[in-house]
Amino acid sequence: MYDVIIIGGGPCGLAAGIEASKAGLSHLILEKGSLTESIRRYPKMMRFFSTAENIEIGGIPFPIAGVKANRTEALQYYRKVAGYFNLNFKLFTEVKHITRYQPSEEEAGKCEDLFTVFTTNGQTYQAHKVILATGYFDKPRTLGIPGEDLPHVTHYYDEPFQYSYTNVVIVGASNSAVEAALELYRADAHVTIVHRADDFRKTVKYWLIPDVKNRVREGKIHTWFGTCVTRIEPGKICTTNLQTGEETELPADFVLILTGYIPDAELLRECGVELNPETQVPVYDKETFETNVPGLYVCGTVMAGIYTEKVFIENGRDHAKAIIDHITGKPVRKVAELIERI
Repeated sequence: MYDVIIIGGGPCGLAAGIEASKAGLSHLILEKGSLTESIRRYPKMMRFFSTAENIEIGGIPFPIAGVKANRTEALQYYRKVAGYFNLNFKLFTEVKHITRYQPSEEEAGKCEDLFTVFTTNGQTYQAHKVILATGYFDKPRTLGIPGEDLPHVTHYYDEPFQYSYTNVVIVGASNSAVEAALELYRADAHVTIVHRADDFRKTVKYWLIPDVKNRVREGKIHTWFGTCVTRIEPGKICTTNLQTGEETELPADFVLILTGYIPDAELLRECGVELNPETQVPVYDKETFETNVPGLYVCGTVMAGIYTEKVFIENGRDHAKAIIDHITGKPVRKVAELIERI
């Protein structure tokens, strides 16, 4: 029996564990993969957008030689912070269902709410409160087209060297797509970007835009804007121009569908959390982060629905402070970024 079970072992889940530990609450962090699994699966040469101090957790400084941490530095940092606070983990343990036992009127005041967490390996765990900090990196946005499940198609990009001297089509025009395109071009891949809109997304890191647009002007990276992919086949993709309706086939030894990711809405529904049908944003209190299920909280990007670009480590790490304050009955600390714009 734990005071709090935290589902998700990313930076926001770790922050929740740290706050629970500081408050003297017994806790268990359940993570379906390795510690900070989403960061481990980031591109190997990725560097964070936020400066190091903005992705610190637990008040532990994040010292690096530069200003912005890379993937390896972040993995080292979060691992050492977790060890410093002696956080209680159960890794490679996937949660499939959560039930809540509500005391009857006769039992009211004699016993507390009780959550039972069921995992895919058959183990169950119990706690008085549950915090969902599952992030969003496990659920890619799919195109829903024929051939999307072929072996040369992936929704994740790790490093460029396996693609050297091949034809690579990137679907999408966000940060991840642009960074991948530039790395692939510099590793001698023939890169083509296909995107539904007429330009790169406005949220792309400002220092990447001149780089990628110069490569496009030089003909070193090819773009097909205003175009959607309709079918993927071995060695090629089929596209349609959204204005003219013209159909074109492009050579593709590999296809990277880098169109983003979304939280696991199914798990939220299984827990009884209500979701906005259009945005998939869960119902939660903007100050305490408690959902419509009493005792069940959301922390970090899982609360963002389809707007995953609105919540990240920098503004998601502090959700844990308000949550633990509410659980312990203390005055709830105001979180600076409540994503009210969602």
